[in-house]
Amino acid sequence: MVPLIHGLGRAPHFVLNRLMEISTILDLLANALVAGVMLGGFYAAVSVGISISFGMLDIANISHPAMIMLGSFMAYLINSHWGLDPLLIMLLIAPLFGLLGMGIYRVYFQLFESREKDPRRGLAFFFGLLFVTDVLLILFFGADLRGVETSYVDTVLNFGVVGIPLRLLIPFFIGVLVVLCMHLFLTRTFFGLAVAAVSQEPLGLRLMGVDPVRVKQIAFGLSVATAALGGAALIIIQPVEPALGREYIGRVFAVCVLGGMGSMSGTLFAAILLGVAESLTSTFVGPSWSPAVAFGILLFTLAWRPSGLMGRT
Repeated sequence: MVPLIHGLGRAPHFVLNRLMEISTILDLLANALVAGVMLGGFYAAVSVGISISFGMLDIANISHPAMIMLGSFMAYLINSHWGLDPLLIMLLIAPLFGLLGMGIYRVYFQLFESREKDPRRGLAFFFGLLFVTDVLLILFFGADLRGVETSYVDTVLNFGVVGIPLRLLIPFFIGVLVVLCMHLFLTRTFFGLAVAAVSQEPLGLRLMGVDPVRVKQIAFGLSVATAALGGAALIIIQPVEPALGREYIGRVFAVCVLGGMGSMSGTLFAAILLGVAESLTSTFVGPSWSPAVAFGILLFTLAWRPSGLMGRT
């Protein structure tokens, strides 16, 4: 009888420990889900430009992550010298990046599209632009991490067991706002409709008196401008160094393809889906597995729905 009594005495402690373990797992799950949604909003901000250039213009701009990093380092430079907030900086540099994007497209058009050369040569052009930008950033800023100083980077909003850092919440709202603005602009304006048609019916646009080259030039500039917004949001989340942009090459294209080519709402949904998948995997399995799970979701979705989650069938 004595061992049985001792066993009954230990039972409540065992149940209590199990309940504490379950509570801890639920807390981790809640925080991982919230962090994943916040991260997904940021992924949407850095992927909108690819949804425009690749999804709507059929231009595989591999240098897009380099433009993101250039935006991050511009934000760092202005913040360190003049103390401006990154939220204000992104509004100042976005028009400059738009002009830069228009210039890049003009060079691309003169070298490749106007001569009707193999599109793969254009891909090499953007690879070269990516490499040159990386090298220039390393020469000017070195390989050290650079960050910005703001009053909200270390602030965390606590809602019960869930903590939401402002450094994630602010980029999330930036991403949602950028996607919403681009969706309205591309679906409610004549220019937006022209962008949607430029890769499919360029002759029809010419018959309407619209210059397809000019439309693509402005749209490509818009895509690079959104990269600057994403870059300024990135340096709010974490310090950056030039090589960090390479991590986003596959990710931004994955978001674009998974959401559906050229779909702004699909971009946001796919970005949040990948963000949540990466966050859950990092929390419960390990950070090294998160890219594999995210791209596994992409492959599974494309096998089931080749046009993407919200693409036209």
